Amino acid sequence: MVSKLAAVIALFFLLASLAVIVAVAVIQVHKKHYLSPGLKYGIVLDAGSSRTTVYVYQWPAEKENNTGIVSQTMSCMVNGSGISSLTLNPRQDQVSWSSMQECMSRTQQTIPSSQHNITPVFLGATAGMRLLRSQNETAASKIMEKIESYLQSLPYDFQNASIISGEEEGLYGWVTANYLMGNFLEKNLWNTWVRPHGAETIGSLDLGGASTQIAFAPAPPETPSSPGEDFSPVRYNRVMLYGYAYEVYTHSYTCYGKNEAEKQVLATLAQRSTAYIENPCFPQDYESQIPAREIFGSLCTAAKRPANYNPKKLISFIGTGDPALCRAVVRSIFNFSSCEGKKECSFNGVYQPALTGNFVAYAGFYYTTDFLRLNGSFSLEKFNSTMWSFCSQKWKHLQAKYAKKESYLRGYCFSANYIYSLLVDGYKFNSQTWNNIQFRKEVNENSIAWSLGYMLTLSNMVPAEAKLVRLPLSSSVFAGLLFMFSALAILSLMFLIISVVRSC
Repeated sequence: MVSKLAAVIALFFLLASLAVIVAVAVIQVHKKHYLSPGLKYGIVLDAGSSRTTVYVYQWPAEKENNTGIVSQTMSCMVNGSGISSLTLNPRQDQVSWSSMQECMSRTQQTIPSSQHNITPVFLGATAGMRLLRSQNETAASKIMEKIESYLQSLPYDFQNASIISGEEEGLYGWVTANYLMGNFLEKNLWNTWVRPHGAETIGSLDLGGASTQIAFAPAPPETPSSPGEDFSPVRYNRVMLYGYAYEVYTHSYTCYGKNEAEKQVLATLAQRSTAYIENPCFPQDYESQIPAREIFGSLCTAAKRPANYNPKKLISFIGTGDPALCRAVVRSIFNFSSCEGKKECSFNGVYQPALTGNFVAYAGFYYTTDFLRLNGSFSLEKFNSTMWSFCSQKWKHLQAKYAKKESYLRGYCFSANYIYSLLVDGYKFNSQTWNNIQFRKEVNENSIAWSLGYMLTLSNMVPAEAKLVRLPLSSSVFAGLLFMFSALAILSLMFLIISVVRSC
């Protein structure tokens, strides 16, 4: 009887020991916790035509499907004009350089010092430098060399300073907009990043000082021959993000940024040989004398220079505040006749597939509508009526009502009319599809700008660091438990065998 009881006890301890050994092993193998190896940082300098902005981005060192989960951690706007204006005014150059150094000093305070030497820094110059390079390649090269030399002197991992193409600028803006809108990734119930089921991408509308960009994922063509016989084959941009490929139509219109477009309008009006040239886009009774260099000094207006062009000559304008005439002169800088009879065409003979889906309009689009107190989404009729009311006011009334710098305040009537002509006459938005546009500056405190998309795309080239593994049990505890319960199992087995032999 005692022998049987001893055998049962020995069997119990044997089975219990084996169960504990299996449980400990399963927990140790399958219940690992991964620790993030920390954050990585990247710096992008957005060198636009009118200003330079420094952005600092960060993302976990381990990545999702080869693309970092990037977020903006700092932005700093450099005082002064864009880098394309460097060397033109030594005093202004000093302001720009001092302000840039202040911004880069802020980046060193934001990024841990231990990360400085492995933090990549990039500078992307946009339409202002594209125009300067076309006009004076030597001057453009000298500016880029000076910028590159300065960035190389910083305690960062300098990668490159380059003039990006208009198509790249548009594509990176599209990536930024969709990333911030959550169209690439979202967290599921288990707090894991996944691709949203059935998510559709959003189109991107960017308005800078020297160029404007449109980018969107068009609907699949109805026929293999699309875009049609009227156009040469169009190559869409293919971008890989988070393990998925996207085909994106993008086009950049040089000379159709807000500042260059206004110069085109002024150049058109300046061809009139009168003492005071009436400008329907300037507020009523506003008077201004503008040096000819500021109007005709650009490559975008060089073709309209008068035969007796004198860059120092002052050209006098007087505002008439006529929104209808303003719209007419704005339309004159577009070539719409080149698209007559063509089904899918914007202006200047450029192919554009049919608009599809929602869009976000940012940069110059946002700043103009925000000034007019139109936020988010609003109807085309609301935009028109607001613009009409603003453009019809006298200059002294606008000065009393708005505390804005003169050069900005005088230009909002033009900007509003230009946005209308570009979006409606150019891109072919109508009263229905206009409602699909959101005018925004940022999403979740992240600026909508091509620089974030640039950083996202570049993060594909940064190798992911391995995740650090934290086991439920330390190695010594795990080994001790295995030894103890293995010994107990062996002793129980031996005792069980002895008990069985004796009972026989």
